[in-house]
Amino acid sequence: MEVEFLQQNWLLFVALVAIVLLITLDSIRRRSSGAATVSAVELPALINHESAVVVDISEPNDFKRGHVPNAINLPLGRLQEEVKKLNKYKGKPIVVTCRAGNKSGQAAAILARNEFDKIYTLHGGIAAWEKENMPLEK
Repeated sequence: MEVEFLQQNWLLFVALVAIVLLITLDSIRRRSSGAATVSAVELPALINHESAVVVDISEPNDFKRGHVPNAINLPLGRLQEEVKKLNKYKGKPIVVTCRAGNKSGQAAAILARNEFDKIYTLHGGIAAWEKENMPLEK
C-alpha cells in the first residue's frame, strides 16, 4: 500500500525531499556564518540593553526607502573594503540586516573573518521588521 502511494505520488515525494534538503542547507549556511539570529521583536532590547549596532547591507536606494533607526549603511558589495569603519564597534554586538534577510549571512561571515565576535543577523530582514510594525527611519 505505501509503495503504491509513493509510485502514484512520486513527484510529491521528490518535492518533499527537495524542501527538506533546502531547509537543511539553509540552516547549515546560517550556522557557518558565525552569527546568531535575532528577531525583530528581540532587536530593540539588544540595542537598548547591550548597545548593539545595526549594519544594513542594502544598497543606498533600498536603505533610503527605510531602515532600522540609527542603522549604518555599508552595502554588501563594499563591506570587505569598508569593514574598518566598524572597528570602533568591535566590543559591541553587531546586527546585520538587509531587505529580506537572505544576504545577511554573507556579511556576517565577512565580519567574523575580520575578528568581530558578537554577530547577529536580523531574521527576515527589514521585511520582518516592518511586519512587526517597528519604526522605520527614512
